[in-house]
Amino acid sequence: MTVLEIIKRSTDFLPRKGVDSPRLQTELLLAHLLGLPRMKLYLNFERVITPSEVEKFRELIQRRSQREPLQYVVGSTSFCGLEIALNQHVLIPRPETELLAEHGWRFLSQLSTTNSQLSTALDFGAGSGCVAIALAVKSLGTQGYALEICSNAMAVARQNTERHGVTERIQFFEGDGFAVLPAGLAFDLIISNPPYIPTAEIATLQPEIRDYEPRRALDGGEDGLRYFRCLAAEASPFLKPSGGLMLEFGDGQAEAIRDIFQHEKWIVDAIHGDYTRRPRILIAKRPD
Repeated sequence: MTVLEIIKRSTDFLPRKGVDSPRLQTELLLAHLLGLPRMKLYLNFERVITPSEVEKFRELIQRRSQREPLQYVVGSTSFCGLEIALNQHVLIPRPETELLAEHGWRFLSQLSTTNSQLSTALDFGAGSGCVAIALAVKSLGTQGYALEICSNAMAVARQNTERHGVTERIQFFEGDGFAVLPAGLAFDLIISNPPYIPTAEIATLQPEIRDYEPRRALDGGEDGLRYFRCLAAEASPFLKPSGGLMLEFGDGQAEAIRDIFQHEKWIVDAIHGDYTRRPRILIAKRPD
């Protein structure tokens, strides 16, 4: 069987299982298996796939046909140009979260130009560590901290810090919320992509999300706003007076979240849109 034949067969098979973009999904899986950039498949259409490769590819396609996300099947994804290892203990980072990280490192880089000391940033709910790592890589004058409740997720994050050479610049804390942080520790930036999907909506999500991504990283409580209330009520003592708070939130939540933070006397500086111009990122300053 050739590369082209296996692409055609799998492209016909995946739609019957409800998988979108079957040609793209097939090519990405095959490129992963063969260790080639995807576009190089087009230069190797006549390459014969060995029986061993065919068997391994069938296993990959079968997993994807069961609606397991592509990123879990191949074990990684790209985030802000960085390869991030993933498994089912961590959320798959979305493009919106790349925007969140970009706002974060720009803020920290501005601080670095006016401050001779290291800037400090806390990734609240670090998951795979993608945001904390992006901040460390893109803003060299930053000391990172990562807070995560799940020990299995923290193991993935540590693996990713080693991959990108920032182990010494990111300190991890395991536990539920700010209570696990040392007294007196304060940050120039607190950044978070907290769970924000209302509990009842999780059952309506596509299988890739509903059946595979960690529910704890998705479930924001009855109205999706549980963690925003926590952050609004508890984050202020851990933020330096000139520091910033940056949060990703879900569709239709902008005004409710603005109200939550203003009720706790935060100064809401801005609400930025995502790539589709939907409100997605809140930027706030400490209460007076």
